Amino acid sequence: MTFSDIILSACLSASFLLAGRGLIHYFQLESYQFPGYFRSVRRNLLKSVTPGILMEIVWTGTIIASAWLIPPDHSSPAGALAVGAVMMAAGWLISRFIRDHKAKKPLAFTARIKRLYGIGWAALTLFIMLLLRGAASAYHSGTDILSRIPMACVLILPVFLPLLIALAGLISWPVEKGISECYFQDARRILDRRDDLIRIGITGSWGKTSVKFILGTLLEEKYHTLITPASYNTPMGVTKVIRGSLEPGHRVFVAEMGARHVGDIKEMCRLVKPHMGILTSVGPQHLDTFKTLERVKKTKYELMDAVPENGMCFFADDEDICRELYEGTRKPRMLAGTDAARDDVWAEDIMTTTEGSCFNLCTREGKTPCETTLLGELNIRNIVLCAAVCLHLGLTTEEIRRGIRKLKPVEHRLQLIPNPGGMTVIDDAFNSNIRGAEQAFRVLSTFNRGKRIVVTPGMVELGQEEEAMNRRFGETMAGCCDAAILVGKKRSEAIRKGMENQGFDPGHIHVAASLDEATEMLKKLIVPGDIVLFENDLPDNYSE
Repeated sequence: MTFSDIILSACLSASFLLAGRGLIHYFQLESYQFPGYFRSVRRNLLKSVTPGILMEIVWTGTIIASAWLIPPDHSSPAGALAVGAVMMAAGWLISRFIRDHKAKKPLAFTARIKRLYGIGWAALTLFIMLLLRGAASAYHSGTDILSRIPMACVLILPVFLPLLIALAGLISWPVEKGISECYFQDARRILDRRDDLIRIGITGSWGKTSVKFILGTLLEEKYHTLITPASYNTPMGVTKVIRGSLEPGHRVFVAEMGARHVGDIKEMCRLVKPHMGILTSVGPQHLDTFKTLERVKKTKYELMDAVPENGMCFFADDEDICRELYEGTRKPRMLAGTDAARDDVWAEDIMTTTEGSCFNLCTREGKTPCETTLLGELNIRNIVLCAAVCLHLGLTTEEIRRGIRKLKPVEHRLQLIPNPGGMTVIDDAFNSNIRGAEQAFRVLSTFNRGKRIVVTPGMVELGQEEEAMNRRFGETMAGCCDAAILVGKKRSEAIRKGMENQGFDPGHIHVAASLDEATEMLKKLIVPGDIVLFENDLPDNYSE
C-alpha cells in the first residue's frame, strides 16, 4: 500500500459522499431506515443513478487524461492528489447542480448526518484502499480473467454510488444505535424520577398531531402541560423533548407516537410508560411498510397494551376499527364521538360554517354549548375525544368550554387563510389520508361563492392500495370543486380517472409536473372571491 493509494482513496471517498448528497437526503427523509431508502431510490431512479453515472464519466476521463501522471503502481503522490482533487471538485459540482434547491425539507446537517459523513468517509476510504491494493496486485501478477476483477471494480466504482451511501449508513448504524440508546435511557431516567407527572400517549393513522395540540390547549386550563412539538413522534424526537424541555413545573406530558413498522409504538411506550393512551384512528396508512391493515391495527394497539391496568384507554368512535378495538379492551376505557347511544362523551347539534363550528358537548350528566374557529366535523370529533380525557383528569365542563374557545387551527391542517387579493385559501397540506381529505372536501363544499379550486398531488405510502385510494380520492373531489390542479403526471392519473368517472369536465382538470408549475397555473385560473384548497403535499422523496 503506497502513500498515493491512501491519498487517492481518501479523495475518492470524499468525492462520492459529496456527489451522493441527494441520496443521503433520501436516507434522512426515510428516518435512516434502509427499506425506505431503497424504495426512495427506486421511486426516483433517474435522480438516484445520475450522480454516479456522471462521476463514472469524470473518473474514467480523469484516469485516461492523467495516465502519464499516475502509473499503474500509483507511485506519484502528486498525481494521486491531482486526480483526487478533480474527483472532489466533480462531486461538489454534481451535488450542487443536481440536488433540489427548492426542497420542502432540505438536508439538515444534524450531528447524526455529520457522523454519517465522517464514519462513511473513513469506511469508504478503507474499502477503496483495499480495492486499489487488489487491483495493483492483479495488474502485476495476474493474467486470467478473475485477476482483472479488482481492477474492474475500481473502474466502475462510481456507478454503485447508491450502494456506497447505503454501506456508509450500515457501518455507522452501530455507532448511532449506541448513542441513541444512551440518550434514550437518560430520558427514561428523567421520567422515572417524576412520579407526579401524568403521561399520555397519542397514536393513530391520522389525527395524532391535531389531537395533541387540542389536548394541550384544553389541559392548560388546569395543568401545566408539555406536548411534543410539531410532528415530533419518533423515539429520538420524544427523547429530545424530554431531555431538553421537561421542567419540574410540568404536571402532564403528552407524547405523540408515530409508527411505520410493527413494534414502533411498543418502543415509544418503553420510553414514555404512559398512564393513558389515546387512539385517534386506524386506517390504511403506511401500507408500503405495514403491508396489511391488520398489522396497522396491531401496531396502534401496542399503546393500549402498554397502559397499566389502573390507567385509562380513550378511543375515537369511528364506528369501525377503533370501536372494535374499544369493545375488545378490558382495561378502563372511554369512547368519544357523535353517537349518544354508545359513546361516553359525544357531540350533538353540530353546525359548521366557513367561519368555524359550534356544538353541544354531551355526557350522561348534561350538555355544554361550545364554539370553536376550527373547521369541519372531524375537528369536532377530535375535540370531543380530548374533552373525554380532560373530564377524566378532573377539568370542569366550563374549563373545557373555555379551552375549546381558545383553540387555533393547527398549521397546514384545515387552516383558513384569507388573502388580501380577495381569494380564500384552505391549507390542508399536511393531510395525507382519505378520511381527512373527504372532510376537507366537505368543508370546501360549504363555500358558495366564487370558483372552488383544489390543488393536490393525491396520497402516497398506500402500497398496493394507492391507485384505488387515489381513484376514490378523485371521485370524492369531483363533487365539491369547479376546477382541479393535479400535481405529478404519473400519480395524478388515478385521481383524474376518478373525477371523470363522476362526470367531471376533463377541461377543468389541469396537470402540473411540480408544485411550482401548479402555482403558475393557479395564477391564471383564480380571480377575487375564489376558494383554493391545498390538499396534501408530498415529501421531497416522492416528487416525480
